[in-house]
Amino acid sequence: MSERVRARFSENARYVLEKRYLRKNDKGETIESPEDMLWRVASAVASGEASYGGDVGEWAVRFYNAMAELDFLPNSPTLMNAGTPRGQLSACFVLPIGDSMDEIFGALSATALVHKSGGGTGFNFSNVRPAGDRVRSTSGVASGPISFMELFDHTTEVVKQGGTRRGANMGILEASHPDIADFVRAKTEGSKLTNFNISVGIPDSFMKAVRDGGDWDLVNPRTGERASSIKAEELWDLLTEGAWRTGDPGVVFLDRLEEGNTVPSCGRLFSTNPCGEQPLFPYESCNLGSINLMRMADERGEINWGRLEETVRTSVRFLDDVIDRNAYPLDEIAAMTRGNRKIGLGVMGWAEILFARGMRYGSRESLDLAEKLMGFVQRIGHEESESLAAARGSFPNWKGSVWESRGRPMRNATVTTIAPTGTISLIAECSSGIEPVFALAFRRKAFDNDTLVYINSYLEEALARMGEQSSAILEQVLASGTLADIDVPRALKEVFVTAHDIPYSEHVEMQAAFQKHTDNAVSKTINLPRSATVEDVRGAYLLSFDLGCKGITIYRDRCKETQVLYHGSDASPERGRSARGERVKPRKRPANLSGSTVKIRTSFGNLYLTLNMLGGRPFELFATLGKSGKDTQAHTEALGRLISLSLRSGVPVRDIIGQLKGIGGSQPIFESDGIILSLPDAIAQGLERALGETVEISQGDMCPACGAPLVHAEGCMRCVSCDYSKCY
Repeated sequence: MSERVRARFSENARYVLEKRYLRKNDKGETIESPEDMLWRVASAVASGEASYGGDVGEWAVRFYNAMAELDFLPNSPTLMNAGTPRGQLSACFVLPIGDSMDEIFGALSATALVHKSGGGTGFNFSNVRPAGDRVRSTSGVASGPISFMELFDHTTEVVKQGGTRRGANMGILEASHPDIADFVRAKTEGSKLTNFNISVGIPDSFMKAVRDGGDWDLVNPRTGERASSIKAEELWDLLTEGAWRTGDPGVVFLDRLEEGNTVPSCGRLFSTNPCGEQPLFPYESCNLGSINLMRMADERGEINWGRLEETVRTSVRFLDDVIDRNAYPLDEIAAMTRGNRKIGLGVMGWAEILFARGMRYGSRESLDLAEKLMGFVQRIGHEESESLAAARGSFPNWKGSVWESRGRPMRNATVTTIAPTGTISLIAECSSGIEPVFALAFRRKAFDNDTLVYINSYLEEALARMGEQSSAILEQVLASGTLADIDVPRALKEVFVTAHDIPYSEHVEMQAAFQKHTDNAVSKTINLPRSATVEDVRGAYLLSFDLGCKGITIYRDRCKETQVLYHGSDASPERGRSARGERVKPRKRPANLSGSTVKIRTSFGNLYLTLNMLGGRPFELFATLGKSGKDTQAHTEALGRLISLSLRSGVPVRDIIGQLKGIGGSQPIFESDGIILSLPDAIAQGLERALGETVEISQGDMCPACGAPLVHAEGCMRCVSCDYSKCY
């Protein structure tokens, strides 16, 4: 029998494991090591081999070694729950939403059970009758799908997964629903649906109507009759502008989902899991896992195809065994999942492969390599699934499937998925999924509130070859995270790009390259710079449709800071005027004012804030930064002057704090009271201290675990400073 190897986890990875995955006793004390955890998972999954005459002990060691070597890691619920009483191992679920109260509240109950077990849920609300429609049983009117989505959102808020985090949801409404305009606007209205990703379900006919300038019918799902008609382009503009403003809604191309439906006898595919990469039938779940490409290549990024083949085959077998060892939260989910036996094997560490090979992310050669690599993974994955079918039998719903029409017995209806790898990529210390890196260097909170500096090792090696210049360049990279505005050779800038250095077209082309050889779908965020326009969003959405993507999610950097509030009208007051149209005039300053001064430590020196009051209300602020450069002091003084002008013009101090608090910078600093993210954040916290109160702000784009900014990757939110990931 093979021998177990020692796990390759770094100290930081072990810290993440202890925080999130290792078992604890009733006192909260850790009672297993990372190696114990891997053996727990490997043993539990390999026990499924007994049903097919496999050597349980041998496969347990092989599964263990694949994970310990960081060649392959399964989705988080498997790491957390395998070999425990909970035993729920899947990440992705889709639940049906009917039009009756019994169906809706039945789905709500099922959602709570799935979230409690550690899974994420996807829904299509298109069967719910529109707001204002007739309800025969009560002689009343319907409240519409968005009101019920808010109910699901609230349930998610109060049900924590495993007592540690809240679940995530995908809400889809089809473009033909009469409430589609309200749905598109839903996430621009304050803090609605904070636990939902939302996407519009779009058929090919809608895209044709957009391009032809045609009309689009809105159909009542209760009657099947046309309710009204709008210009398709009008809805398209509303959709893309909403995405530009807040990152939502995304788009799911429904006919593309159906083209990939290998089991049409089970119905149509019209919903996905929270991050959009796993189309599923109602009551279906799927378990996922990812191969670490860094372990499949040498230091030059050359793929060891033999090692990759062996890892793919082991991973497919592992994921198939998970289906049998899974403890499903509902009998209906168990039946549908076992009927199709879908698995989703993907990759992570793609950005490092390109760095090692000196390829620019999005270049023609990188796209060709993506197709070659994923084509290989898919081909070997299908071969292994076919081999398992020969030994164990095809999935029960194989009759009438696409695989039967091709004369191929298959153990799994689908095999490959590019899924989010949030926390497992932190454990493996590689980039997530197929995303580019978000920063080439950053500071990260670590043990005992220490701050560690992380620098991309490939960039560090490249800069070392430049000699004495390297240290000065690294300091600049630490400040900005990118080479974009730094004076370095063009060849370096071409290779070492970050998410916001890459044009949207190359993001989309990379997603499409992987999608060509992926059974399910690809979870990826099309990151746009803050300066991107609505036309850029439209261009990204149209390109994703033309290139065959199954859906798309975009996120414009810091777009939520410009969020528009809708209160019955899209119109907003003219700048410089009150809601009644009166021009706002700042109050004059009296000769004498009293106030208080607070000191806050920042990475640029001590910040001194003097807040003066008039009539018991904040009136002006003086901000001074000790021992800082002239530019930094100038910026600080400018903020103080603008805040004073706002206060004298009647802007509530709580609103000012809400705007500044949580803004991230390149050099956060940790104090006894918490983290200071930037100078604006320091000013906000100083104002709170001067007032003696705390202003609660929406977590929005801030990490709830450490307070650092979140980035949008793989259709979800992830913190680059700690181990937090909203979805997985």
